[in-house]
Amino acid sequence: MTRWLDDREQAAWRGYLAMQARLHAELHRRLQADSGLSIADFDVLVALTDRPEQRLRVLELAEALQWEKSRLSHHLARMQKRGLVTREDCADDGRGNFVVLTDDGRAAIERAAPAHVETVRELVFDALSDDDVDALSRIADAVRARLDQPWGTR
Repeated sequence: MTRWLDDREQAAWRGYLAMQARLHAELHRRLQADSGLSIADFDVLVALTDRPEQRLRVLELAEALQWEKSRLSHHLARMQKRGLVTREDCADDGRGNFVVLTDDGRAAIERAAPAHVETVRELVFDALSDDDVDALSRIADAVRARLDQPWGTR
């Protein structure tokens, strides 16, 4: 039996979807205007700068970003042409590759990050109370925990 959303749940869900779409579009537009980076570029660069060695195996990066391997491969090729990342063979695994942050990639994210974080603050956190931020964290944690459960056991 289908458990339809009630009016309150449907309003919340549709509001979330509309907010998420508009927020993503605005973040992308401003990031592109401020730095020439796309949100996808920024996400890749953040994942690499979060690592002390500033490198990740391609499959680890795909998993971290929740991207299909083909999407990541195409995007990395574009970033590589722009000098933001490079690929290196894994010495211990002839089939694997590392994605490595270049000096140009590091410089690009260091230029982009201050304006991007200010945009996030302006569009999201300046509109929320401390209680709202706590609620947002709890909601995100609860949904992620649910997503971590194997499908069919939820």
